[in-house]
Amino acid sequence: MDYNDILKLGLKAQKDETVTDKNVASAHGSGGIAVYGTPAMIGLMESTALSAVDPLLPQGWCTVGTDLNVKHLSATPIGMKVWATAELLSVDGRALSFKVEAYDEAGKIGEGTHGRFIVEMEKFLARTMSKVSK
Repeated sequence: MDYNDILKLGLKAQKDETVTDKNVASAHGSGGIAVYGTPAMIGLMESTALSAVDPLLPQGWCTVGTDLNVKHLSATPIGMKVWATAELLSVDGRALSFKVEAYDEAGKIGEGTHGRFIVEMEKFLARTMSKVSK
């Protein structure tokens, strides 16, 4: 299958959330301060990239994250809205590359790139579960 036919370069998505005590650095073990945590920001970026492409794939197929290169540029306090954007930069077979950014109400808080890979869920899970029997 040629994924360039269904996944067009420049495809974009956006997702948002509010900073709460559940997504701060101290809740993720990534710091001792109650500000938006880097793991939460990365999760939002990944989820945004996934939401851009997974709904367009044939039934039984999805994407999995393969790499991240992200900078967390600025802290965000509890109560503030944050959002992430993802833009599809390239499709190389089943390998996808995204530009990801995150913002709060005061400006950009994160940026980077994210890779995802298209997999057939049933085969992927079967290979993964085969590790248990080894």
